[in-house]
Amino acid sequence: MFADRYGAVADKFPISAVDTSQINPTYLRREVVYQSPYPVGTVVIDPAAHFLYLIQPGGTAMRYGVGVGKEGFGWSGVATINSKQEWPDWYPPKEMIQRRPDILAQLTKLQGGDGVPGGLSNPLGARAMYLWQDGKDTLYRIHGTLEPETIGTNVSSGCIRMINQDAIDLYGRVGVGTKVVVLGSKPAS
Repeated sequence: MFADRYGAVADKFPISAVDTSQINPTYLRREVVYQSPYPVGTVVIDPAAHFLYLIQPGGTAMRYGVGVGKEGFGWSGVATINSKQEWPDWYPPKEMIQRRPDILAQLTKLQGGDGVPGGLSNPLGARAMYLWQDGKDTLYRIHGTLEPETIGTNVSSGCIRMINQDAIDLYGRVGVGTKVVVLGSKPAS
């Protein structure tokens, strides 16, 4: 059922097929019934459930499994997709480099500073959607991942990780200016 969604993709860089047996099937992309107070086209992220929903007409949503911020790196609030990039360069924030000095070995001089060029070894994967609040870059992204097996876990430094095939699918469905609502990360009791 999911082979057509997660097969190899011929893109600027070739994306390998995903071994979906390594991922809980709950986190594989599908259309679901979803009643939402938000308008069609809004992206709603539920970190506690590890889902990203793209609100569709008729009480449905396209649901994607995601990896979210690990303990201490989760966030919530409303943001806007300010820009979108295919195979983006990655510039880790200085705080991340201080936390993870091992990243330094991956960095090279790029046009925008020290970073990792877009490609198959870049942690942002095939697509990135840049989240801004109040006219400022949050430094959080919705992006692909080199580690699809991390979907459904709390693993990132706050970014929303998606299987590359899902990041490509969402990227094609949303535009700059799309509203993104990140719900509180604590499960409802």
